[in-house]
Amino acid sequence: MLTALPHISRRRALQGSAAALAVFGLLLWWLLPVGEDSPSGRMTFSTGVEKGVYERYGNLLRTAISQDMPKVDVELLNSEGSQQNVARVATGKSDFTIAAADAVETYRLDGAPGWHRLRGCTRLYDDYVQLVVPRSSHIDSVEELRNKRVAVGQERSGVRLIADRVLDAAGLDPATDIKPVAAGIDTMPDLLKNGSIDAFFWSGGLPTNAVHELSKEMDIELVKLGYLVDALHKQGGGSRYYRAATMPADAYPEAQQGSAVPTLAVANLLVTTDRADPELTERLTRTVIDSRDHIGDQVHAAQLVDLRTALFTDPLPLHDGARRYYRSVKP
Repeated sequence: MLTALPHISRRRALQGSAAALAVFGLLLWWLLPVGEDSPSGRMTFSTGVEKGVYERYGNLLRTAISQDMPKVDVELLNSEGSQQNVARVATGKSDFTIAAADAVETYRLDGAPGWHRLRGCTRLYDDYVQLVVPRSSHIDSVEELRNKRVAVGQERSGVRLIADRVLDAAGLDPATDIKPVAAGIDTMPDLLKNGSIDAFFWSGGLPTNAVHELSKEMDIELVKLGYLVDALHKQGGGSRYYRAATMPADAYPEAQQGSAVPTLAVANLLVTTDRADPELTERLTRTVIDSRDHIGDQVHAAQLVDLRTALFTDPLPLHDGARRYYRSVKP
């Protein structure tokens, strides 16, 4: 036996639909983040030398930004590295950048232009200091670089800063005890292959593609550096940001031949200034965290960005926009 359903007037049906829509709208308002309209305008981002990790990371981050903030036009600027990056941001020539903590601290301690305006957004991944030599050279320590032709990075790079300090920690004068060659990771491998240099310093995320490719083209090895950490800390200043670390055996399998390499590491920071718009900075910080796995598929070091430690941007105070993001995701 069929039971007749109660008749619902068209007016009551419309009222019910309107109520349902209202409830759905309230749910959307509650569930979706406020202020999802994309910021608009132009952003300049200073990266690094060609073929370096900073450049690769910057290109991938720009793609992520274009998806998350389609109204923001991102211009990438190549640079010599951390020292130039910090100076650019501090003086308003770039809006955001990546720089190693030692370079940031050195700029701050030097009282260089705009140092007081610098702010941190995110602690990113660590750079590992890499001293690359031909295996046939039998160079087993920094001390054995005396009188050798050594590529130490470009003048305003973070590599130059680290190389000079490492050489000093080993008792070598960077200007007179070696034959320094100003070169970046874009040219260092070729210089080593053709015999123009005997060794080169590099500081970057693991693995750095240029070093990985070199390891497949010639027989190289990585010199141990971890034993110098105490001597570096005695230098004070930015050197206190170096710490002993281990390059895992699979970073450069051909070069390391199954052995881990004791070395030095320093944290990278996403850097801006107090001039940066808080909403843009909040959204960029979110993009950096959310795109970690996607970028990490191509830049392995990016996988190490960790929400639990990202807000520790020492020696820089956290930007207000970044702080707002971390508060929004706090459990």
